[in-house]
Amino acid sequence: MRDVNPDSRTGPTIQRPRASAPAGPAVPAAILAVVAGAFAYVGAVDPNEPGHYPVCPLFRFAGLYCPGCGGLRSAHAFVHGDLAAAFRDNAMAVLGYLGFAVVWTLWVLAVVRRRPLRLVPGPAYLWGAGALVAVFTVVRNLPFGGWLHP
Repeated sequence: MRDVNPDSRTGPTIQRPRASAPAGPAVPAAILAVVAGAFAYVGAVDPNEPGHYPVCPLFRFAGLYCPGCGGLRSAHAFVHGDLAAAFRDNAMAVLGYLGFAVVWTLWVLAVVRRRPLRLVPGPAYLWGAGALVAVFTVVRNLPFGGWLHP
């Protein structure tokens, strides 16, 4: 849409359409279906048996555990209700599963209320999360961090 702005001497201005309300529950439902399907697959195909999934390249070539190492085993244990094994295999992954559940729930509530979801983490939160992942990665690769090995 082009409207002439009478207060401007620079010419016509372009009005941008307003952000619309969320379309409905189809998108959150589809995302949940994809995530549930992935968890169902990992729950059915045991990552503890060799040959089903590729080996982490960082572990294979450098012998170091990345922040995701043990994530599939953690998801498998989580699906089977063994939370202790899920935390033992990858504690950060379990926190990620729970974080996804919280954000997805907030998203559904926003859709039901017909309002956009506005999650804008501040720089302190992002730096803190990055530092937590970095510390987790370093500690699990140190000799005293064996309790964090998958």
